[in-house]
Amino acid sequence: MTFFEKIDRVIRREIRIWARRPIYLLGSVAVMAFCTVFYLTFLQDGVPSDLPIAVVDLDGTSTSRNFCRQLDATQLGKVVHYGSFAEAQADLQGGRVTSICLIPEGFDRDILSQRQPTFSFYINGLYFLGGSLAWKDILTMVNLTSGAVQREVLRMKGVPESEIGGLLRPVDIDVHQIGNPTMNYGAYLANMMIPGMLQMVVIIVLIYSLGAELKYGTSRHLLDSVDHDVYAAVSGKMALYTVLFTLIGWTVEVVLYKWMHFPLAGSLWQMLLACFLLVVASESVAVLIIGFVPVCRFALSIGALYSVLGLSLTGFTLPVEAMPAGLRGLTMMYPLRHYYELYVQVGIFGSGFGAWYPEVLTLLLFCFLPFLVLGRLGRAYTYLDYERN
Repeated sequence: MTFFEKIDRVIRREIRIWARRPIYLLGSVAVMAFCTVFYLTFLQDGVPSDLPIAVVDLDGTSTSRNFCRQLDATQLGKVVHYGSFAEAQADLQGGRVTSICLIPEGFDRDILSQRQPTFSFYINGLYFLGGSLAWKDILTMVNLTSGAVQREVLRMKGVPESEIGGLLRPVDIDVHQIGNPTMNYGAYLANMMIPGMLQMVVIIVLIYSLGAELKYGTSRHLLDSVDHDVYAAVSGKMALYTVLFTLIGWTVEVVLYKWMHFPLAGSLWQMLLACFLLVVASESVAVLIIGFVPVCRFALSIGALYSVLGLSLTGFTLPVEAMPAGLRGLTMMYPLRHYYELYVQVGIFGSGFGAWYPEVLTLLLFCFLPFLVLGRLGRAYTYLDYERN
């Protein structure tokens, strides 16, 4: 029996297992479909809007009312008026508003007298995204209000209109938001969260597929079908799951870049290649884990922990350069990190092969990890001398 005939036997056997145990397809196709729909619908508006901002206006003048109208007119904020600070504080602590703006009494009078009134605002830092966006929105409106007041003062002093702009803003800022000009949070998060979920699903499902042979005592039957060739047994399982997860990943990539029109400076085919390499590298990590710990439940726990940490150590939310030195090296242990680096070069900068080939080589190096543990896994399959439950 040739090596490819052995792989064919394993593939046919695995398909029969799928037919008897739908958990494999539910844990792969159904989970990825749910995650894709969830992230794309949850972030479909691109940027959060109408964040409730509590305003306690103790001044009640035209200046303070105008500030409230301007703040309410922004995309991010929705003003909720309160009669006292205590009421607003109770709702802030209850999570019903993201922040509080306290406009002091005499606000308008102090501005006109140039006495620098104190404008206080309070942010709920427990809700990081909502709090930070509300802080940005309020600070922008405060700066604009301050600039408007200074402009009127300069006009009254007789300063020409052509000079007022330079006095209020000596340095003009020209911002270029590369790769995501509309500040779409969906494009920012979904581009990595969905592949991160794919990495997790690949690792957990393949660990369970290999560990179930030990758990249910069927590993000897698997080896008997391939003349006790553990390389053919593992290769057959990996081949079938590679096709399954690659098709899932490619479908996700097409949805992101063709249907949702997320920014992509490079070629879609390059991202399809990156997705394939992510799948193969993640499968190799799964074989490494089940080989080192050939106990199904322990290996699943390790695989889940590894995958969850990968979402944090990828570097798309917190730059790797800002992490402690001890964690920077750990980021190299995750295929998703190298997928992210490849995406940056292809999706954001549109670079050629010379810029991202190191990430391709690194992902290919992950494919050699199973060879470190196949002997150990083969002994576990043969003797069943490891705990099953």
